[in-house]
Order: sequence, then structure tokens, then C-alpha cells
Amino acid sequence: MPPQLLAESTTQFLTYLRDVRQLSGHTLSNYQRDLLSLQSYCKRRDIDSADKLHEADIRQWVSQMHRRGLAGSSIQRSLSAARSFFNYLGREAGYPRNPAASVQAPRKPRKLPRTLDADQVNQYLKFEDDTPLARRDRAIAELFYSSGLRLAELAAINLNDIDPGARLLTITGKGNKTRTVPVGAVALDAIERWLEVRPHLAADGDSTVAVFTSTRGKRISPRNIQARLKLQGRKSGMRQDVHPHMLRHSFASHMLESSGDLRAVQELLGHANIATTQIYTHLDFQHLAKVYDAAHPRAKRRKRD
Repeated sequence: MPPQLLAESTTQFLTYLRDVRQLSGHTLSNYQRDLLSLQSYCKRRDIDSADKLHEADIRQWVSQMHRRGLAGSSIQRSLSAARSFFNYLGREAGYPRNPAASVQAPRKPRKLPRTLDADQVNQYLKFEDDTPLARRDRAIAELFYSSGLRLAELAAINLNDIDPGARLLTITGKGNKTRTVPVGAVALDAIERWLEVRPHLAADGDSTVAVFTSTRGKRISPRNIQARLKLQGRKSGMRQDVHPHMLRHSFASHMLESSGDLRAVQELLGHANIATTQIYTHLDFQHLAKVYDAAHPRAKRRKRD
């Protein structure tokens, strides 16, 4: 079969979607819009038939959409429409390749969890009660913010993991990798106050070595920790739910804002790749600019004579 004009092929494909696939009007409209975008790109480059399109052309089309500010989800939808179109041509017209098959939309930037500023942290960490349960919850919250732990890491802490004299904590993180992190004096004090009453909540077995236990005497579960942190947020008058990841992220952000030492924060968080730390934390640009100006020998402009 001789190559068809791109516009004709597109019309036939949309008819197929309507009559055979019986797609909704809304879905058909999306397909039409996305394929018209591809047609417009091809027209500007004098590409009049689908068989003249190559993977490089599809990548260029995607790049143009990205530069125009289209959301990653919109670009992904356009790519999906193009793939379906070329698959249809492969079945119906014997086109040997799909130039959109291996092209991916730009990744969405990772959304960062909200952080608490220093005043909000102080507000959140005010525990009015001094019951065994309140002591445990305060120790958990203080430790999250003190050492930037992951939820599973904190739940798994055992008594012999803590070295109060050295103010250090040994934890096992992702990939069963062990790291040692410092523990702040306030968090250590909260843990010691909790351990004074902990035997009353500890049962046999695993709970005898677990630092944090539930009212049933078992090692506290991650879900229980999440619920207790959320409850404390409400008690302390927070306007947003507080969760472990928020405290971890607040720890990382505050450490970076104060020190600017990305490598140190990477080690504390247990990230294998520093790129993860760069995504996970947000240094404000002014702080980075100040660090650059102070450290780089050619950062400052020379004064003119």
C-alpha cells in the first residue's frame, strides 16, 4: 500500500476509535487535539506522511511541547496518542516501525513534602501530658526531628542501638545498610524519660529489646507511629497533619540551611546518591549564592580602577 498523507491517516484512525473502539467524545477530542499537534509539527518540517517520521522527529516534537510549558502529564498523553496511532498504522497499513515506541515524556519534578519551620517544630514538640504514652510519643517525635530517621528505621530501633554516652544511634536503613547518626541532647533526654516507664508497656519476645513499644506491649508499628504523630499535631494546634516524612524533611532542610554541607546531610539521611539529597531538600537560592560568593575565588567582580 502506498504511503498515505498524514492528515488522511489521522482521519482514518479517529474514525476507527469512534466506530470500532467506541471511545467517548471526550477521549476522542483528546486524541484529535494531540494528533493535530503532531500534524502541525510535521507541516512545519514538510513531513506529509507518517512513514517519513522517525524517532528523532518524535523526540523533537516532545521537546517543543516541553519548552512551551506543557505539563508532563499532557506530554505523556500526547505520546500515548502517537503510539496508538502508529500501532494502528502497523496493523492496518503494514508500517514496520513505531517511532514513538521508545520516547518518554520528561519526568515530573518530584513534589517535596511540606516542612515545618523552627517555630512550628517548637510548637509541635510541646507535650502537655507526662503519662507513659506521652513520654513515648515525645521521644519518637524528638528523635525523628533530631536525627532525620525514616519511619521504618525508627520503629526498628533496639535498646543496644543507642549509645547515650557518645550521643550516637546505630540504625539499619534501606538495603540493610547500617549507619551511625548523632542524637541531640533534647531527644536523648526524651528517650531516657521514656525508658524510665517503658517496662510497664513491654511484653515478652521482640518487645524486650525494642525501644518503642505499644500499649499492648509489642514493638510499636509504623502505622501506630503515624497515627500518634498526627494526633499530637492536632493537640498542639498545627494547621496541617504532621507525619514522619515531614519531620525527616524538616530536619534535612534546617541542617542544610544552617550548614550548607550537602555531603554531611547525605550521610545523615542515608542516601546512596547525593542527587537524591539535592532533590529531597531545598536550599533557598540566596543561601547558595552567599556560599558561592564567600567560597569561590572568582565569584566577586573586580573593582574597576
